[in-house]
Amino acid sequence: MKNTEKKDEDLVKIVQPLVDWYRENKRDLPWRHNPDAYRVWISEIMLQQTRVEAVKGYYDRFLKALPTVKDLAEAEEDKLLKLWEGLGYYNRVRNMQKAAQQIMVDHEGIFPDTYEEILQLKGIGNYTAGAISAFAYGIPKPAVDGNVLRVISRITGSYEDIMKQSVRKKIENTLEQVIPSDAASDFNQGLIELGAIVCVPNGEPKCEECPVKEYCIACKENLTTEIPVKKKAKTRKIEERTILIFKDGKRIAIRKRPAKGLLAGLYEFPNVEGKLSMDEVTEYSKTIGLMPVRVQELPEAKHIFSHIEWHMTGYEVIVDELEKTNEKGFLFIHPEEIRKEYSIPSAFEKYTGYAGIER
Repeated sequence: MKNTEKKDEDLVKIVQPLVDWYRENKRDLPWRHNPDAYRVWISEIMLQQTRVEAVKGYYDRFLKALPTVKDLAEAEEDKLLKLWEGLGYYNRVRNMQKAAQQIMVDHEGIFPDTYEEILQLKGIGNYTAGAISAFAYGIPKPAVDGNVLRVISRITGSYEDIMKQSVRKKIENTLEQVIPSDAASDFNQGLIELGAIVCVPNGEPKCEECPVKEYCIACKENLTTEIPVKKKAKTRKIEERTILIFKDGKRIAIRKRPAKGLLAGLYEFPNVEGKLSMDEVTEYSKTIGLMPVRVQELPEAKHIFSHIEWHMTGYEVIVDELEKTNEKGFLFIHPEEIRKEYSIPSAFEKYTGYAGIER
């Protein structure tokens, strides 16, 4: 294994070429227009574990509904979750609301303008605090995400595991020494942009398009397939689940999930653990007070969470409304009302069409 790490000060050489490249080549993204702290914050939380193209529509919708910190702080939970529907990782938006409430109480409704105060807000770590500080206020703090870890590892020829917190911290400290005080936003966004569209995570990096390739050890020594080093995550636990689309005339059964745990507080189609047969679904329906008139098998589906993988079997169950006594507390609601008012997680996306709910 080669040890070809550069000295920290050599990174100074990438600053101007990167800033110039970013200003010339940056993508036109909605959150780059009028980048005040609130708008930057919303976009950065949405962009965590979600593709840029997918975020655009959610971002515009969210800002129209909740244009200020005060609006976010005071939003009803069901409205908040509905606005976030499809983005996943719902604790992100719950933490955003808690942070907004912090801002209302501790900062008189004004978004704090120092890195240290931003870092104290609920759900905000080093990356997001650095991004808001640099993009909204021009404060020379690093914003180190997966793109930046990959770019810097390749430039410096580092074989250190980028999944380690100590490695991330080391890169943050290194970058803080070289961020230009008069172009903190463009430098940080340049690193992120470079990782997103040139020094890409999957497939061959486009080294010929890179503005700093002459300073990159991985490019010079043909190490881009080896760097960055990223330790494999633990294998996800697989859970079998049976999803039940109960239909009573034109209405569909949904229920609210518990306030804590996976998909907390969201609405879902009734489901049970295990892979039930058609006969087992019929019997289960009867045991909870629903009389099935017709049961039809639906396609299987899979949904991947960070630590769990659901393998789902689905059934459409037409129930006799005269017999509907439902001891599980299901809500039978028209699909159009569900679409407008109730947040159904994307885990159930394969089955929303069968329920008549159009996204």
